[in-house]
Amino acid sequence: MAFSNTIDHRISLGNKLATAGTFDCASVSGGNLNTGLTKCEFIVLQVGGGTVATNAPVVNETLPVAGSAVTIVTDSDATGYWFAIGY
Repeated sequence: MAFSNTIDHRISLGNKLATAGTFDCASVSGGNLNTGLTKCEFIVLQVGGGTVATNAPVVNETLPVAGSAVTIVTDSDATGYWFAIGY
């Protein structure tokens, strides 16, 4: 299947930008989350919906990371929310 995510919010924080949205790991254990940022300096992941997580979702990168893609690892079929700050 596939990993997907949405960007639902974009907020200017002075010289920084915050973006937030959802992720869906349909039959996979994570993927590249598109933050919409040029450089991601901080990201929070939270499992949501009807999913009960055995393991917390994690960022599989060393921050800050250049580019909009941030690799995350989750339990298979996890859905949830994310919030990132960068520019």
